Amino acid sequence: MTPPAPSKVFAVHLNYRSRAEQRGRTPAEPSYFLKPPSSVTGDGALVRPQGTELLAFEGEVAVIIGTRAKDVAPEDALGHIGWYAAANDAGVHDLRWADRGSNLLSKGQDGYTPLGPVVAAEGLDPADLRLVTRVNGEVVQDDTTANLLFPFADLVADLSRFFTLEPGDVILTGTPTGTGVVSPGDVVEVELVGHGSVTSTVVEAPEPLKPYGALPKTTAAARAFATGINAPRPVTLTDDAKAQLREVSTATLTVQLAKRGVQATFLTGLRPSRPDLRMVGYAHTLRYVAFRQDIRDAGKGKEDAQKQAVESISPEDVLIMEARGERGAGTIGDILVARALARGAAGIVTDGGVRDTPGVAELELPTYFQLPNAESLWLKHIPLDVDTPITCAGVLVIPGDVVVGDAEGVIVLPAAFAEEIAHDAWEQEQREAFALERVQAGESIRGIYPLGDARRAEYDAWRAARGRAD
Repeated sequence: MTPPAPSKVFAVHLNYRSRAEQRGRTPAEPSYFLKPPSSVTGDGALVRPQGTELLAFEGEVAVIIGTRAKDVAPEDALGHIGWYAAANDAGVHDLRWADRGSNLLSKGQDGYTPLGPVVAAEGLDPADLRLVTRVNGEVVQDDTTANLLFPFADLVADLSRFFTLEPGDVILTGTPTGTGVVSPGDVVEVELVGHGSVTSTVVEAPEPLKPYGALPKTTAAARAFATGINAPRPVTLTDDAKAQLREVSTATLTVQLAKRGVQATFLTGLRPSRPDLRMVGYAHTLRYVAFRQDIRDAGKGKEDAQKQAVESISPEDVLIMEARGERGAGTIGDILVARALARGAAGIVTDGGVRDTPGVAELELPTYFQLPNAESLWLKHIPLDVDTPITCAGVLVIPGDVVVGDAEGVIVLPAAFAEEIAHDAWEQEQREAFALERVQAGESIRGIYPLGDARRAEYDAWRAARGRAD
């Protein structure tokens, strides 16, 4: 028996343990979005609109309703499932910005729910179905329904509280880790092992999108969401350089920057939550703009840029925020600081206020800010952009710049020469330690601060002896 055409297509946001671990969050209950029935198709072309580049695949098991279900209990729900099928919950993430949480433009396009041949649910163990996705023949996803956060019966029962599930209705039950972006010419195959597969060949749309309505935006945040990978950093410091930057002062770094013609990169007026902690990391930027009610209202129901910035933090990132120096509200509080810490952040920097400062001070994450302010950010701010150039405390910050903090404050090092600055700053402080020791012994600063050629051999011997002692 063939199922009738669906009247509704539901999709679960997050439902595999592997995917939850990748995203860094485990939901307490399932959440959903709707796709139009016209998105359902079979084998064939998967069309990427012109002007987009983030067409992503998501291999899933499709549950297809066999008998009408309304207000069914979990223990009765499996009896309403008629069929299973392999499915691809495709989406073009360059349009996700305009969806405000609905996923309609990004995932609801015609042909964006390819389904494989159906297999009768009777006699199959719903907790023992294996899903494999291949791109150009290479396995990229491989998981079983034993690893679902919310079993099929729970999904059917949950949805039936609000919707009458009709025969043919489809529930896309979530994707495991391993999703990614595909391009024209790529072939995606999703297999429900032992029960058939669906194959899609990516093609470019023959015509450009019409210029009315939302047009694609390929942002760093959209790319990170689609691929699970943040944009590559312009540089990665060596372990030696990172260790040296954890020792040298921000004052020393200003000297080294000035030698290279770079000035005014110290973020004036910020205080540390933990003067005992040092901070070294890479700039991950967030820009706030002034509050306006209509702009806030337009973003309701959509994950705002502040949460996007926190949830896209990579290990060693410093979340650094432009708040226009606005002192009238907080820009982050202890829960999101704790979340940043859990994601491996190296620090938090804002030129505005911080809420919950006693709680923030208890966390092992250096946080720099103007002053405490318990007011919500929405009193003064709208979070707008992630990973774009910003101005924080009067200093230009480019994503990927190296950010260093000590008890005195925060300084930004241009990525291109942060490595050499680290080495030269450390060497400068070694010479200053030698000079301080000699001055404390009663000598004049002449010839030792700065170090002259006549004392170079003595300094080299001191360094060698100190190296042996260390």
